[in-house]
Amino acid sequence: MKGKTIIIIGSGIAGMATAIRLRSQGHEVTVFESNDYPGGKLTAFSADGYRFDMGPSLFTMPHFVEDLFKVTGKSTEDYFAYKKKDTVCNYFYEDGTKFSASANIESFAEDASNTFNVDKAALLEYLNKSKRKYELTSSLFLEKSLHKVGTYLSKDTLKAIFQIGSLDISTTLAELNRSVFKDERLVQFYNRFATYNGSSPYKTPGIMSMIPHLEQYFGTYFPKGGMHSITQSLFQLSKDIGVVYQFNKKVEEIVTTNNKVLGINVGGQLVKSDIVVSNSDVVPTYRQLLPKHKSPEKILKQPRSSSALIFYWGINKKFPELDLHNIFFSDDYQIEFDHIFNKRQVCNDPTVYINITSKEEESDAPKGCENWFTMINVPSNTGQDWDTIIAESRRHIVKKLSRLLNEDIQSLIEFENVLDPRLIESKTQSYQGALYGASSNNKYAAFLRHPNFKNSIKNLYFCGGSVHPGGGIPLCLLSGKIVSELIMKKN
Repeated sequence: MKGKTIIIIGSGIAGMATAIRLRSQGHEVTVFESNDYPGGKLTAFSADGYRFDMGPSLFTMPHFVEDLFKVTGKSTEDYFAYKKKDTVCNYFYEDGTKFSASANIESFAEDASNTFNVDKAALLEYLNKSKRKYELTSSLFLEKSLHKVGTYLSKDTLKAIFQIGSLDISTTLAELNRSVFKDERLVQFYNRFATYNGSSPYKTPGIMSMIPHLEQYFGTYFPKGGMHSITQSLFQLSKDIGVVYQFNKKVEEIVTTNNKVLGINVGGQLVKSDIVVSNSDVVPTYRQLLPKHKSPEKILKQPRSSSALIFYWGINKKFPELDLHNIFFSDDYQIEFDHIFNKRQVCNDPTVYINITSKEEESDAPKGCENWFTMINVPSNTGQDWDTIIAESRRHIVKKLSRLLNEDIQSLIEFENVLDPRLIESKTQSYQGALYGASSNNKYAAFLRHPNFKNSIKNLYFCGGSVHPGGGIPLCLLSGKIVSELIMKKN
């Protein structure tokens, strides 16, 4: 196969993964990035002796990262290191319940049986069903293009179709969990997995109960150097194999002729290319970069996923009861998600997630201190009064954490920075600051995501969290694999 010249717009995790795979196929790959750094949401900052990962904080399914080193013939160990966590996450409930989720499935089931009103066997059966859902659907929904006829002619697809009744597509995740578990605390525990793709458990289909299997079976990990080390390692790997980066270069248009890609317009200059891959959010890709082409409005107008409000706090104390991942549940989950997806606001009692990398890397905080990545789920940006929301949410979060940890948290905050949906949108071009593109709040959501190619424009492809197969690090990495395979078949 003769190598092509390929331009990738955006150096997010999917853009870099795509660049690595395409360069490994022998293509000449150049990545154009409007920021002066790679990684998109997966970046970091340091201040006053504290280091914070700014974006995604959960690392699971590391084999998708390792695959990128394998395709290049490079050793993962030369670039990247990580370790598996024994404890997945610590959970805190308003009634005083505390639960540490073990990575070991037998220990997890035993501890959950002792903490919640649930039989161990019933819990293991729930997880077994989650596993079966994943095994039935992963090759269809995650690893292949949903928009190619050949996908539906495979043996795996036919197998999934014959067992469609076991996938719980026509019930919501919350309804499924309530039908299985009597203890509302355990229902809430399993409902939270809807947030892994920015959706509501009261809207997203029950097939999303496969997500607990991914966390329980594959485990959660901590990358040495924090999550930002994923960006740094892939950036270095891509450069080592010959990928070229152009930073501070904002692409103004994807240029086409006769419905075929010609290249891109940057700074008023045409940069020609055989193939263009957009790692930019699909909405601004059409609205800004393809103004002369008809937009797929039904797809672009899909409701957005949730966004995030994050307080980066330097805490002048250590909390032994906390670990790398910690969840402080709201008292009424349904009210919380009603605010996010229906009222487009934030309730007075949000669920609070705290990520503390200094638990693993002591140098991420001064001695005797911790770096708290303190996040709540919020609606995407549709013009809300974010300054008021930030102030009120901060007050509610501090009050909640102070009560549940029996400590005056406000007095311990010696450093603070804030990231809200407006900044997420401006820094990463994520439409409305949505973290995962469109939400998965209906059973057809997977099919309504934009495909990884465009039939009406030859040699234009799409990767990243706003297109198939979706957001989150593993899925973004998979989108790069899908695109590289599509290009390889075409060329």
